[in-house]
Amino acid sequence: MNTPTTFNTRSFIEINLAMLLLGTSGPFGKYIDLPVPLTIEIRALLALLFLLGYCKWKGLSFRLRQKDVWPIILSGFLMCLHWTTYFKSLQLSNVAIGMLSLFTYPVWTAFLEPLFLKTRFQKIHLLLGILVLAGIYLLVPEISFGNSQTLAIGFGICSALCYAVRNLILKTKVAIYQGSVLMSYQLFITCIVLFPTYFFYDLGPVVGQWKGLLGVALITTAMGHTMFINTFRSFSVTTISILSSIQPVYGIIIGVLFMAEIPYWSTVLGGILILFSVVIESIRSYR
Repeated sequence: MNTPTTFNTRSFIEINLAMLLLGTSGPFGKYIDLPVPLTIEIRALLALLFLLGYCKWKGLSFRLRQKDVWPIILSGFLMCLHWTTYFKSLQLSNVAIGMLSLFTYPVWTAFLEPLFLKTRFQKIHLLLGILVLAGIYLLVPEISFGNSQTLAIGFGICSALCYAVRNLILKTKVAIYQGSVLMSYQLFITCIVLFPTYFFYDLGPVVGQWKGLLGVALITTAMGHTMFINTFRSFSVTTISILSSIQPVYGIIIGVLFMAEIPYWSTVLGGILILFSVVIESIRSYR
């Protein structure tokens, strides 16, 4: 039976730093004007190069136990599917609907973790997940529904499910492998799956997008996602999913500080609800 690790202050700081780094995806994304599959392919390739250099510098081994090969390959496919369906959701609607549908993943995780890891279902996790959804709903100024929006929600929920299952798979591996090694495998698989994009899209505009691509590859992906995976050692996956819900709040703060995007009062209230959920789960984990 897999049980959550006790509260660790360093890991708590680490997950917040990871969310801050992941929150940079929005600002970097505004500078990238490329087709979604090509953006993800180049993002994964650049991040993989960064991580391979880091792993070589640290002397980390990429050798896997035979029984771990297929689960890690599956986690890579799920990560690739998570990214592509999330960006497709954004493409069909707006950031509001994409974000709201993606952040159903704490609720999905609350239901799936007892099935995957044989842990006890905790009703408080479901309540906190719903509170997070309410907070995300208030983060967005306007939501309109139509045929494309409905399809976008479907892609967003698919992305959330892929993300939840991927996290649950990696939870069983972080005690054995470094987060940078696990992330490298996922990036490698993503690169392989999306390799055909080089033949379907014009590569000419890529050079002009190098700043955004470099930022999202190094800061958001290589650093943020790797740090996020490392925190799986210290918390249950449901706890992590709730704590990570602070990511949109960090994204909004980055927007205020660096892009002069002043949020609506409803957005502030939504941020407060999310912070409230994070504080409650932090206190529970500490106890």
